[in-house]
Amino acid sequence: MKRIYISVLCTLYFVTLSFAQTLNVQVGNVTYQFPASQAGEMPFSDGTTLTVMNKAFTLSEVSNMYVDETAVTDNLVSIVYSSSSASVTVAGNVAQYVTPTISGAHVTIAQSNTDAVNNDEITYQLSGTSSNGSLSLSGSYKCTVSLAGVTLTNPSGAAINITNSKRIQLSAKNGTTNTLTDCASGSQKACVYSKGQLQIQGNGTLNVIGKTKHGIKSASYISIKNLTLNITSTVGDGINCEEYMEIKSGTVTLSGIGDDGIQCDLGGTTSTGIKTDHEDEDTGNIYISGGTVKVVVTAAAAKGIKADGDMYITDGVVTATTSGGGAWDSDELKTKACAGLSADGNIAISGGTLTLTSTGAGGKGISGDGTFVVSDSAVITVKTSGQAVVASSTGTISTVSNASTLDRYSTNYKSSPKGIKIDGAITISGGKISITTSGAGGEGMESKSTLNITGGEVAINAYDDAINSASTLTVSGGLVYARATNNDGIDANGNCYIKGGLVFAVSASSPEVAIDANTEGGYKLYVQGGTIVAIGGLESGASLTQSCYKASSWSKNTWYALTVGSNVFAFKTPSSGGSTMVVSGASTPTLKSGVTASGTSIFDGVGYYPATVSGGSSVSLSSYSGGGGGPGGGGGRW
Repeated sequence: MKRIYISVLCTLYFVTLSFAQTLNVQVGNVTYQFPASQAGEMPFSDGTTLTVMNKAFTLSEVSNMYVDETAVTDNLVSIVYSSSSASVTVAGNVAQYVTPTISGAHVTIAQSNTDAVNNDEITYQLSGTSSNGSLSLSGSYKCTVSLAGVTLTNPSGAAINITNSKRIQLSAKNGTTNTLTDCASGSQKACVYSKGQLQIQGNGTLNVIGKTKHGIKSASYISIKNLTLNITSTVGDGINCEEYMEIKSGTVTLSGIGDDGIQCDLGGTTSTGIKTDHEDEDTGNIYISGGTVKVVVTAAAAKGIKADGDMYITDGVVTATTSGGGAWDSDELKTKACAGLSADGNIAISGGTLTLTSTGAGGKGISGDGTFVVSDSAVITVKTSGQAVVASSTGTISTVSNASTLDRYSTNYKSSPKGIKIDGAITISGGKISITTSGAGGEGMESKSTLNITGGEVAINAYDDAINSASTLTVSGGLVYARATNNDGIDANGNCYIKGGLVFAVSASSPEVAIDANTEGGYKLYVQGGTIVAIGGLESGASLTQSCYKASSWSKNTWYALTVGSNVFAFKTPSSGGSTMVVSGASTPTLKSGVTASGTSIFDGVGYYPATVSGGSSVSLSSYSGGGGGPGGGGGRW
């Protein structure tokens, strides 16, 4: 056999191959393919070593050598799994940089290049099936892992483990379905792990099951576009990364998640701030600019999408559903609860369609520690239905269905099921927001700072305050419907200014009011403009720069029409509310009850504006100076 090898090697050394031919060198289950057009001289030295295109082969390691006319794709390494074995085929132009090791169907590859090869990166293409296989990849230069119809389960670790700290492109090839599963016990961080930046893309489908921890994890950023990504079961987060995360397009579906759906952490200790094209950025930010994202999480206090930094949504369809209950945070000594979207920094939503649902105790649609801005074409729908969650002095968690019981607990020992809860300022200049809360203490929209509405449409049906701010609250434009079944419609714990827009506010019965300010703290309600319907009246001592009028009476579940100048607002009264209906406009308004209305539907179907009305009976109006409820109007619950 050795003589045959030597004869062939000598022939290869002295004879030029046809340019259509390929030299195949097999080392175990690894085949290196060298096109004759690229091979050049192939020196055979010391009777033991053959070198082809700078790749040295020791004679004793070579299983076979033959020449055929196989076409070779430069920069491609093909890995084919077949039950308990795997084979690797390496293109000749990258052979010197790729060292594969195969044990059964477990493939380990060391990549040594530190620059592009032929102006391109190396691509590792995976196909086939194995219930006991994996890919481990190390290196110092970026590369692509192409999934071309692979089903891979690793019973002892990660399905794909990449320790190369450079940018990795993980691509699901067009028309293929790929499924990756890791083991139920082990030390791996995820079913798919990358130490470097991970760009997940392609026009195929990738299914991931994480049985030990996360589904997909990168120690750097993750970006997603085009592909269909399904993470159907994880013990930890569905997707976990550091630095930042970006979803540009594609369809991402996460279910059966044991912790947060998507979580982005700050990689270092200090944010770099947003960088141009995110180059070398470490912010903990999440960016969603397109695609469809659906997240379902069931764990206690789990978040659908969680950012250590800011969250920016400019387009796309996002659905997040949480059902887990509350939990006690023994580090921060406070209760915590689920949220569809959560950010430790700011949240800005300027586009896209968001549907956020929470059914667990204390759950929220959106929770943020920084500011919250909604603008442009954003459409946000939030529904929470869980009860409030409270904790004992020892951290034992229970639920509360009576809102008055919450007042017995300090802030850190309770969490209410709010629609949107923001620690910083809230600014709404556009978009459409619809919020429904039904659990005890469930406020619709709450800011622990200022709240400013200048445009857009807001429609809230809440158990507790529909809109609440810890400081100044201003409405100067837009369309606002704020109904609370157990508290104030609009409640400011500072001054409250109504300067413009259309405001339809409804409170519970006395002592709650439709629009409230913290008079006990020396603040006041200022009515300076806008078109207003307030069922439950206004805060006592209000400053009414614009004249307000009291309706002689109002009826439940009845269509009314308020006409101010040439503008007509038609609205349906709720089934409950305060005894007083107050209206106001830029000019003396008229009011009719029992009308038939049509026009542009607003406030989830309880209003038309502008409206066309017919029929109805005139309602007499009298001058109104304030005081729809008792002193203070009930205030807010914190």
